[in-house]
Formats: sequence, C-alpha cells, structure tokens
Amino acid sequence: MAQLSNRLNRLAPSATLAMSQKSSEMTAQGIDVINMSVGEPDFNTPDHIKQAAKLAIEENYSRYSPVPGYAVLRQAIARKLERENHLHYQPSEILVSNGAKQSVCNTIMALVDDGEEVIIPAPYWVSYPQMVKLAGGNPVIVNAGFDQNFKMTPEQLEAAITPKTRMLILCSPSNPTGSVYSKEELAGLAEVILRHDLFVLADEIYEHINYIGHHESIAQFPGMKERAIIVNGVSKAYAMTGWRIGYIAAPEWIVKGCNKLQGQYTSGPCSVSQKAAEAAYNLPQDCVEEMRQAFERRRDLIVELAKDIPGLEVNVPQGAFYLFPKCSSFYGKSDGECTINNSNDLAMYLLEKGHVATVGGDAFGDPECFRMSYATSDDNIREAMRRIKEVLGQLK
Repeated sequence: MAQLSNRLNRLAPSATLAMSQKSSEMTAQGIDVINMSVGEPDFNTPDHIKQAAKLAIEENYSRYSPVPGYAVLRQAIARKLERENHLHYQPSEILVSNGAKQSVCNTIMALVDDGEEVIIPAPYWVSYPQMVKLAGGNPVIVNAGFDQNFKMTPEQLEAAITPKTRMLILCSPSNPTGSVYSKEELAGLAEVILRHDLFVLADEIYEHINYIGHHESIAQFPGMKERAIIVNGVSKAYAMTGWRIGYIAAPEWIVKGCNKLQGQYTSGPCSVSQKAAEAAYNLPQDCVEEMRQAFERRRDLIVELAKDIPGLEVNVPQGAFYLFPKCSSFYGKSDGECTINNSNDLAMYLLEKGHVATVGGDAFGDPECFRMSYATSDDNIREAMRRIKEVLGQLK
C-alpha cells in the first residue's frame, strides 16, 4: 500500500496557513471575513524596490544565481549589519536563501543530528518544532507564558539543558507574542549559552518592527558571534513576503554547510528578487520607518479595543504585528450551539460566528492564548474587534 515517508508523517501542517486557507474559502463563498490569521504586511512593496526589480529584468538577470546569492547582495547585507547592528560580517559569512523560512530550516538541518535536542521557548513560531523533527532532532519546549511577558529566563534555559542539547532558537521581536528581549535579558541568556557551548538560532525577521527603540542582537556579546546564527530578510520590514529573500549571518563553516545543503535542493534564490533586495538594503530607509509607525499606531488601537473585551487578558506587544491575548476564561462556556473547550475551538468560533480569522494558541505552544495579526487597516481592526466582542459576549 502506498504511504508517505515516516519523516513526513512526523510533521504537523501549518496552523496559520490552514486558518488562512479556510478564511479564503469562506471569502470565495461571499462571506465577509476579516483575515487576522496570516503574518503578512498589508502594504505594497515600495516603488523604488519594484523599480530595481524592473531594471533587473531589463538587464537580463534571468539566469541561475550563485547558490549563496549574488556577491553584491551579500555585501549589502554585510553593510546593513555593520551600519544598524554594529556587527562585522564578511560576505563569505552570509548565505541568501528563498525566504527566512528556508534560512531557519537550512540552519537546523546543517547543525542538528538525530537525537540531539533543540530548546524552544513557548510560545513559538509554528514551524520551529516541526523543522527540528524533520532534522531528526527533539524539540524541548520551555514554557514562558503570559505572566512573564512570554520571555524565557536564564534560569529556565539552564534547567532545560542536557548533554544532548545542541541549540536554542530565539525569536525577538517574537512571533506570535510581539515580546522583545532587552539587552540585559539577552546578556543573561548569552552567559548560559557560552558556558554550555551551545548554538543559538536568532530569528530577527521582525527586527525593524520594534516599538521600544533600537533592536538588540544576541550576537553582539563577546564570544557569541561564533555561537550565533542570525536569520533575517526583507519580507516584513520592506513588505516583500512574496519575493522570498532571507539570509543567515554566521561563522563561515556554518555558512559553507548551509550552502552545501541549499545547493542540493533549491540552489540560489530568485535572481530578480535578489536585485530588489539589494535596493531595499542600499537605498533610503524612510519606507521602513513609515510602516513601523503605522504598525505601532495599529498596535495601540488593537490593544485598546482588546482590553475593552471582558474575559480577555492582554499584554502590550513591544514589536512585530501580533496580539496574543489570554482567552482561557472562555473555556467551558457555550452560546447554546458551540462549546469552547480550548483555543482552537475559540478560533473556529470567531471564524464561523464572527467571521474573523485568528489562530489558536495550541499551534504556538500556548493553549491559553490565541493570535491575531494587526497587519491590516485601522478600519478592519475596529470592525474585527467589534465582531469579536459581540460573539464572545454570547458565551455563558
């Protein structure tokens, strides 16, 4: 009998993509659904970046690119890291991939062997544990919940380490919570990482969507540049999700390993997209700040409206474009037709009764919460929160 490989059977489907798909299906049926399930800026790619892509087409950038990406793009990324993060990387220490998602997967596949452990603070991005499983590793989940602003402490990290621990995955600003680690908090984690000779995959894709000031990277501390693999890209900061350009900055031997892997299953990223990304990094950054300010305004709006919904507990996100409210007070309640037993039930209830697409917290490792993306218009946020307040008010 035909069947899929055990490797594939170990993986769970992406909950965020599944909810977005269901939302799209309902929309196609003529239902007015407000989609707050997907992590994608609603802005268009800035015109000067699109112009660079058009020029690349005219100049016939239509052939295979080098596996690690064009040298000029890797040089632009190196300048960005120096200029914005005060981190010095050579182009040979940078690998460009087909989106930051591939960059994360490349790193895990290159560094994690069968049976090795990867520590992942929860809440986490849905794909981290699945990628670790794909590599044959074991995800070790450390709960960092609502009461600690969704941030893992050095003591929690220390307690989770075993002789099999290989890596920590850290996302700051965080998807799904919007929490941001301070310099002092990162220093505490770095001390533990160095003492135990671990690696850290630092997912910094939301770096520029930050509401508390300058972004801090864990790679900045003495000894950490040799232990850190920075993942970043153009998707969130420049509204370029569909262009599929991400990168790692890491010790050269790790970059060479990821290059070897990438060369076997995708080769180099899209040539035209790379030229667009080059323009994104090299040209004025006004567009990044304009979008950041819009996201901050929306953050303030959705927090205000969510705090006005009885039963929700709300923290104030410090970055990214997600709200991750605690909703467990609704568990066991019913509107007479539907009973809410968990966050997935709540998300489905909001979709079917309120026509607002969100994602249950189980997918992110925190069953007491659910995720809403506020990467949408102010009007959509107001209407979505009005609907949510109305339908949650029907639960008794």
